[in-house]
Amino acid sequence: MLRIARCARACAQLALAAAALTAQAGRAAEVLPPAIAAALARAGIPQSAVALVVQDVDAAKPALSFNGAQPLNPASVMKLVTSFAALELLGPTFTWRTEAYLAGALAGDVLDGDLVLRGGGDPRLTIEHFWLLVRGLRARGLREIRGDLVLDRAYFEPNDHDPARFDGEPLRPYNVGADALLVNYKTVRFQFVPDAATKAVTIAPEPRVAQLEVANGVRAVEGACGDWRAALKLDLQPKNGAGVRASFSGAMPASCGERVWNVALFSHRDFVYGVFRQLWEESGGVLRGRVRDGAAPAGARPFAVHESPSAAEVVRDMNKFSNNVMARQVFLTLSAETLKLPGRYDRSARVVQSWLAGRGLEMPELVIENGSGLSRAGRISAGSLARLLVAAYRSSVMPEFVASLPLVAYDGTLRKRMKFESVAGQAHVKTGSLSDVRAIAGYVLDRNARRHALVFIVNHANAGAGQAAQDAVLRWTYESGR
Repeated sequence: MLRIARCARACAQLALAAAALTAQAGRAAEVLPPAIAAALARAGIPQSAVALVVQDVDAAKPALSFNGAQPLNPASVMKLVTSFAALELLGPTFTWRTEAYLAGALAGDVLDGDLVLRGGGDPRLTIEHFWLLVRGLRARGLREIRGDLVLDRAYFEPNDHDPARFDGEPLRPYNVGADALLVNYKTVRFQFVPDAATKAVTIAPEPRVAQLEVANGVRAVEGACGDWRAALKLDLQPKNGAGVRASFSGAMPASCGERVWNVALFSHRDFVYGVFRQLWEESGGVLRGRVRDGAAPAGARPFAVHESPSAAEVVRDMNKFSNNVMARQVFLTLSAETLKLPGRYDRSARVVQSWLAGRGLEMPELVIENGSGLSRAGRISAGSLARLLVAAYRSSVMPEFVASLPLVAYDGTLRKRMKFESVAGQAHVKTGSLSDVRAIAGYVLDRNARRHALVFIVNHANAGAGQAAQDAVLRWTYESGR
């Protein structure tokens, strides 16, 4: 009996010790690794403003979770939610259609009526793809349009998007709003070519929108390039109703070589009209009328159709280069296709929440405003995002999802990061940044060939100084938690 009692006491002590070790291990998971903590300290970022979760994709729970349940603004890392939802709900092979209809009689090569373009929300209807649609119209025998160019943009519900609302920079391409007929991201690409010999700078816009006039007062000067755009001034003035006169002035160092300045100058309707008119006339076509909104003829068959690249390709471009307007287009498509109603942000948010719940990934803290992450209101916890990454890795769309993320040191937004370090080429990671936000999330293949999902979010005024901490997280994960 004495031996039994002693054994019972020993077993109880072992159980208590095991429980203490388990609790200690749980507490240890809430302590940042020293290298990461030191990098944050040097950047002046308190640990209370940070969330970090690292989990082996084959494990049931994270190996490291620090502030994992705290809702934070993820910036562009929110695109991961939009991407995974799109690949599963739309499918990797889904395509967007832009259709052209004839509203009138075609006699020979003359249309006695209107040409109607119906947008299908294509996120990647670039100038090259739009040219293919124009060429298709000419190839089918159409030359002269005696009516108007009519734009059917009902695939997305009209919204009162204010491009200046986010940061007071309405001309920046990242502030372009979504539209069912988005052409070339509604952006004009101005190419600046300085000539040191003549002291002149050539400015070439692409596309050459029909209503755009460019006044060039820029001169080439000597000196280091530096922030070349800071020395230039752009003045915009209305011209002939829907037209714009863009006047550039200032000096540009010839040492800069060729540079590009992307600007969103027009409304969606005027931009589509201007680009179409330019391409149509270049191809030998004639357009007699103007532009207006309207609807495609009910029951009519399209005269010509342009199909976008697949959703897998679109999501790849969206994530590699963190394209906000593409993300908005994809996000609105979720409700347009799933609910068969005009795409709207609140509808798409409900679709995403329902999809997450159906996968057992409930995220009550999730606030997804427009799918792009360019939002002050967006919120998600690092723990929820890590669960989504693990679920995506176990999904049938895993290859397309992982391949859409920037490869550290090789492409996208991470092509210049950690080039000569051991983690180079071993991590597919999406980045996110706002004035007070820095985030990374994705996958790291560690030195032992184990894959880890990781999420690291900083919300603080000093977030911009947190790159060294991000690099420390990637190194620590690659070293498999050493």
